Amino acid sequence: MRTEQITHSLLNTIEVYEAILARVSEESFIQSPSDGSWSYSETYSHIFQSGLLSFIAIENCIQHNGVLSRKSIQWIPMLILYFGQFPPGKIKAPKRIASMVKKISKEEAQALIKKFKLRLQEISPLVNAADPHQKIKHPRLGLLNAKQWLRFIEIHTNHHVKQLKRIEQQLDNM
Repeated sequence: MRTEQITHSLLNTIEVYEAILARVSEESFIQSPSDGSWSYSETYSHIFQSGLLSFIAIENCIQHNGVLSRKSIQWIPMLILYFGQFPPGKIKAPKRIASMVKKISKEEAQALIKKFKLRLQEISPLVNAADPHQKIKHPRLGLLNAKQWLRFIEIHTNHHVKQLKRIEQQLDNM
């Protein structure tokens, strides 16, 4: 998938996040589902904080601050990037990322979305020129180059839309 397509897809997905944010009350936004899973608030905190960290990884690849590696990625990460989705089932966030998750207000979520979109606009045009052998380690997928990191952000952001729909159903049934 080309960088422009990934960027366009990400912006479309962000519109879904913005629409949900607009229609959910502040009370529902921070309310945790009865099964103990993340609230809307925690999900927004996770997705946009991890997205911003991923942009730092992309920036490091672009600026040649990564690891120079000609090794191709393992087959499972390759399949994830190729098919554009994670394997079925719940996947726990790495401890470092999970520890950053917190309940935020709708206003804080809007600010994170704005920052995310700005970083995407800044970094996206630079990705194609990045050396494909400059890589930064992802906690689960191994060494990724700038294009692979951008694809990961797209997959990860799309993945959590499903979680937002589950949250909505659970809160409607409470």
